[in-house]
Amino acid sequence: MSHVGVPRGTVRKRRSLALLTAGVLTIPALAGCSSDSEETSRGVPQDIAPAARDRVADGSTVNWAVDAMPTTLNAFQADADSATTRITGALLPTLFPMDATGQPKLNPDYLESAKIIEREPKQVVLYKLNQQAVWSDGREIGAPDFVAQWRALSGKDSAFWTARNSGYERIQKIERGADDLQVRVTFAKPYADWRSLFSPLYPKEVTGSPDTFNDGARTTLKNTAGPFQLKSVSKAKGTVTLTRNPRWWGDKAKLDTLVFRAVAPKDRTKALADGTVHVTDVDSTTANRIALALRDGNNGGQPLTHGPGADLTPAAALRSWALANGSDEEQAEIAQAAREKTRKAVAAYGAEQKALRSYAVRKSLEPAYTQLALNGESGPLADDRVRRAVARALDRQELAETVLKPLGLPAKPLGSHLALAGQPGYKDGSGALGDQNTEEAQALLADAGWTRGGAAEKPKDTKAGSEAEKKGDKEDEEKKGTDKAEDKDEKKTDKTEADADADKKAEDKEEKSGDADKEEKKSDQAATGSDDSAASRAEGLYIVGQDNKPGARPVQAPAASSAVLAPSHTAAVQSLALLRQASAVSGDASAADTAAKVTAQDKQSGGAPGAYAPMGTAAPAPASVNGPLGKDGKTLTLRFVLPSGPGSQSLRGVGERIATMLEKIGIGTEITKVPDESYFKDHIASGDYDLALYSWPATAYPATDGRPIYAKPEPATDGSLLVEQNYTRVGTDHIDQLFDQAVAELDEKAARELMKQADARIWAAAGSIPLFQRPQLVAVDKKLANVGAFGFAAPRYQDIGFTDRQAAGSPADRKK
Repeated sequence: MSHVGVPRGTVRKRRSLALLTAGVLTIPALAGCSSDSEETSRGVPQDIAPAARDRVADGSTVNWAVDAMPTTLNAFQADADSATTRITGALLPTLFPMDATGQPKLNPDYLESAKIIEREPKQVVLYKLNQQAVWSDGREIGAPDFVAQWRALSGKDSAFWTARNSGYERIQKIERGADDLQVRVTFAKPYADWRSLFSPLYPKEVTGSPDTFNDGARTTLKNTAGPFQLKSVSKAKGTVTLTRNPRWWGDKAKLDTLVFRAVAPKDRTKALADGTVHVTDVDSTTANRIALALRDGNNGGQPLTHGPGADLTPAAALRSWALANGSDEEQAEIAQAAREKTRKAVAAYGAEQKALRSYAVRKSLEPAYTQLALNGESGPLADDRVRRAVARALDRQELAETVLKPLGLPAKPLGSHLALAGQPGYKDGSGALGDQNTEEAQALLADAGWTRGGAAEKPKDTKAGSEAEKKGDKEDEEKKGTDKAEDKDEKKTDKTEADADADKKAEDKEEKSGDADKEEKKSDQAATGSDDSAASRAEGLYIVGQDNKPGARPVQAPAASSAVLAPSHTAAVQSLALLRQASAVSGDASAADTAAKVTAQDKQSGGAPGAYAPMGTAAPAPASVNGPLGKDGKTLTLRFVLPSGPGSQSLRGVGERIATMLEKIGIGTEITKVPDESYFKDHIASGDYDLALYSWPATAYPATDGRPIYAKPEPATDGSLLVEQNYTRVGTDHIDQLFDQAVAELDEKAARELMKQADARIWAAAGSIPLFQRPQLVAVDKKLANVGAFGFAAPRYQDIGFTDRQAAGSPADRKK
């Protein structure tokens, strides 16, 4: 797994992709909240071979594979990754880990209580710490640690190289309560996601000075407070070794030693067969091999029907034997060498298969989703009608089935950008855009000027984008139901009549679909500002990482006070592991053909803003027969960037299916396969793509973590725009306002309603199209308990161990 090098001066303005795996105890099927405006949703249960602690033996070592050695042990730095999260999760306090339903849950190992004790005139949170909680040097965890971490992450001191600080900048002061075990935090501005703060919590020895924060915590953590403590870090061996913490006050860790070992995905089958790892994420190829090994183990030693030489027909085998024993000495030598090579490969494969019988594949859905990103910076996709046409051409059910059905996992498209199925607050907001509908997609393209004869036309000096072409045309806007941008001279605090009309239509549509929401109506009526325009999106966009692009403005380090990044409680990770999303699945199982249907929403005269072509717009003849559409002498062709690595076959398969779907409505795709290591930094982050597939993680704090992903790019001091993590460059003022309202809303129900409204707006903007929640496949030694495919929840490392005392293998245990 590669990571992007980020200049220290700009690091606080960026957070790289956070792709997680987390979890521990077993749970029943998850049920979402059942309010009138919230769908009841079910998540996929964990698969971790649960066992009570008294059934888990003491002792032994577990080797857990990670993609690479962590570049830092400071989770708040830009190059922290998934390995950083795994390791610090066993070493440092997490005050509110995510539970099995994707909600933050108070951790009694560290907190007796934590709650809001005052709301007016200021929000005040009082933390009461566990009186037994101490750092590994014996000092109690207390108020000084909270104060030091706040000062390091508040963004006020640029000497601290932080990648994220949202929430901390809202704190006005931190005071000691009756003693150091009581921490009183006063906020200058209300902060709904206060539970995301101080996790992980570092000792004041780390956060107390820039030197220790920036460099000291990168390679070692001398003072920790978890069930394990850090023993050693060996870059030569590619291992980070943890041992039991003798000062741990909670349930004693079952394992003597926990080793995180760097193993590349391509080497994991061999590592399992060699016994050098006990737990590792795997792709479907390795998962299939384990399944075959378990099946063959019950076949009484019959010859393998898979692997090297398994496809050799009797006729080919006879010919090979004849050549090897023939009179032509040269041909015989070649044939004999080939037969010997095959024999060795078969023997090695057979030995590996026998070893793989010791493992089981635990599977669930990972707390992350794969999306199709549409870059709205320039080109055809700067026109929101073209983006919506792309979205409405997709059969998301087919794509979900392609990936998840072969694995026996629920194959349902994801309906939200801000919550996953099973999380409270989940609601399918895709109706704001509309279901798959080929005719509507073609009509949208026709309305945008893309026609079958357009490629032969002479270029016209016109601007792309419905906003630029139709700005001020209120009559057309009412027909389309789209949000129009305000003129730059208008005050952003006043909503246009068109925006209000679009809001009303969106509300009417939700009422008709049975999801009427009184809170959403109130918020929409109160919201001010306007959506962005194509013109504003096209001006001086700041492109992350594209410093040397011809004609580009110079990149400057943003001021510390502007556009802070979000801290993710569920994703302390600063990982660029975009490509792991592909390695968990493979296969070419075809989904059942899904006919395009005109839904009840499609038949309504209103609808979500811009999701439908104006009444009377005729759809062109099927474009798959007549070739790509064109406009002003150019064909409608989009650059589709996909990774080329061996672990990305499934992702490429999804991309190819999408390309076929787009071809049916007349959109051509130019698929470019790029090296894995450059996929994100040179294409996604820099904006060098039209279409791309990548993932975002789940979060318990959508108001905090979602804003930098979907926020409208903001002007910088040099006239360029800061995109933060919004790599699609598509955003609106209204979406930003909803995030701002939600993050300051201390009523959890009201905050969730605001997030549902924001999600509907994100769907309507059509910059990001969620496809499916990613599968999670984990190979685990069959004798291990309480570890595997965790789903949402954070691991309880102290519960992991062997159920077989001999397997645990410590000398003390073997004597018993």
